[in-house]
Amino acid sequence: MAGILFPNVEAPDLHVMSFNIRRRFERVTWPPADRWPMRKQRLRTFLGANRPHLLGAQEAMPDQARWVQDALGSSYGRIGEGRGKARDGEGTPLFFDRDRIEVEDWEQVMLSDTPAVPGSTGWGNTIPRVAVIAQLRDRATDARFTFVNTHFDAFSRRARRRSARWLHDLAAARERPLLFTADINAHVRSTELSGMFADGLLVDTWSYAPVRHSAEWGTFNNYRRPKLGARRIDAILASPDVGVRAVGIDPRPTGTQWPSDHLPVQAVVRIPTGAGS
Repeated sequence: MAGILFPNVEAPDLHVMSFNIRRRFERVTWPPADRWPMRKQRLRTFLGANRPHLLGAQEAMPDQARWVQDALGSSYGRIGEGRGKARDGEGTPLFFDRDRIEVEDWEQVMLSDTPAVPGSTGWGNTIPRVAVIAQLRDRATDARFTFVNTHFDAFSRRARRRSARWLHDLAAARERPLLFTADINAHVRSTELSGMFADGLLVDTWSYAPVRHSAEWGTFNNYRRPKLGARRIDAILASPDVGVRAVGIDPRPTGTQWPSDHLPVQAVVRIPTGAGS
């Protein structure tokens, strides 16, 4: 069975999840738990049980994105394409419950000096990194907000520092409350990512939450028993005007194994109404 940290989240609260689902590789991978045919049913079970209103996923190949959307159910929509030059390949799609969320507008940008050029790099990363930026409306409350989902580079500290500053600048220019989900590939409290929090424009929902439904588990467990005190490299951030109700990281496997090499981070938030309409 799949664990559920936040059952029955109702308006005006929103259930948000960030989840690196681990891309599917064509070659045989080790350990066997990493193989997509072994994982996809566990992923379906977990997502079908939890059904967040908003899911920012990372490392999703096109067929995996379709699998995630189907696992969530027929009421869910999806935006976001691949990071390749033809907008193909691995992406960071956003999944949303259409009963609660309306997409007013969205764009996809590269984390580079040429954000409009698909497949571009240049901040120290050799692998293209992509972000989905959506303007959303909560149908239940009429609250409007910006949602950003991305995946910082795994190999270049310089690229991560530059990505953190990009996020800061995006928050500085915002006209609406902002939510951010990502695999940031460094501990959320690391020096290299401190630029995200400059000027108090964004907060880490984990640190800001009055209620935590779990311990602070390291989120890259690589199909092993999760550890306390390990790096939390997956995050949900918010602008300070967003009400953070609760957070959690579920360390339990789905059945006998985990659906990904990452643990999902979850939060319950409340978007203020009347801002940025």
